[in-house]
Amino acid sequence: MRINFELFDIRAFLAVLELGGFHKAAEMLNISQPALSRRIQALEAAVGAPLLERTTRRVSPTSVGRSFAPLARRLLDEFEESLLGITGVAGRQVGQVTIACVPTAAFYFLPRAIESFSATYPLIRFRILDLSANDGLESVARGEAEFGINLLGSSDPDLAFTPLVEDPFVLACRRDHPLAARNELAWKDLADQTLIGVSRASGNRMILESALAKEGIGLTFKFEVNHLTTSLGLVERGLGVSVLPRLATPPRDHPVIATKIIGTPSVSRTIGLVERRKARLAPAAQRFRDMLIHTWSASPESRPSN
Repeated sequence: MRINFELFDIRAFLAVLELGGFHKAAEMLNISQPALSRRIQALEAAVGAPLLERTTRRVSPTSVGRSFAPLARRLLDEFEESLLGITGVAGRQVGQVTIACVPTAAFYFLPRAIESFSATYPLIRFRILDLSANDGLESVARGEAEFGINLLGSSDPDLAFTPLVEDPFVLACRRDHPLAARNELAWKDLADQTLIGVSRASGNRMILESALAKEGIGLTFKFEVNHLTTSLGLVERGLGVSVLPRLATPPRDHPVIATKIIGTPSVSRTIGLVERRKARLAPAAQRFRDMLIHTWSASPESRPSN
C-alpha cells in the first residue's frame, strides 16, 4: 500500500489536537479552515481511518487518532533531526519532548533539569503531562508520553521501571512552629499535631501508610487534600503541619515554611523512570532522558535540600 500524504498534513493534525479545534489551528498554521479540513481529510484517507471526532463543541481524537499522535510527533522530530544533520546545523536541535510526570516530582527538580537542558538545546519544546501515578503509567503505555517520571512501577510487561532516587517523607511546618526548632524528629512526635495529608487514593499516601503500618505507627489527618501544593498553602496559614515527600517541598530559604527530616523509622518513596521496553525515543527525548538520569543520579546538589 502506498502512503500518500505530506508532512504538513501531520503538522495540521497535531495542531488541531494540541489547540483543541480547527479555528485556532488554522490561525496558527496561517491557512484557511477549509484548507485545514482538506489536509486532515487527506491524512485520514492515507491512514485509512478517521483520526478526529468533530462535534459542535469540541474536536477530539478517535482511538486511531490517539494511537497515531505519538507516532506523528516522533516522525516530525526525526525528520527535523535528520534535516538539521544534513544541513550542518545539528547544534540547533529542535523537536518536542512529552513527559508524564507525577506532580510532586515536577515541582522543583524537573524545572531545574529543563533549565539546564534548555541552555544547550534552546529550540527543543516540552510538553509535561502532570498526572497521578496510575494515569502517568497509562499515558506512557498508550504512547501519549515518550517516558514518565513516576513513584510506581507497573505490572505491565511492556513497561520498564528504572529506580533513580530515594525521596524521603519529611515534615513541613511554619518556621514559628515549635517543631521547627527541633534537631531531631520521630513519627511519634506527630501524634498530637494537626496533620494535613493527601487523600487515601494518592500513591504517596498509600506508600506512607503501608510503611508506617509495618512499624505499628498510625497517623490521623484532620485535613485531606488532593494536591500537595494545597497542603503547603494550609501550612503557610498555620492550620497544621504536613507530611510530604522532600522533592515536593519548598527550597531551604523559603521565608515561611521549614522542612524537617523525620527518622525512627525513615520512610521514603522510590522515584524512577517509566519507559516502554521496545520503544525507540525521538532524538530530543533521548537526549533529555540521558541528561535527566545524569542530573538526578550524579548531581545530588541539584536536588532540593532542606
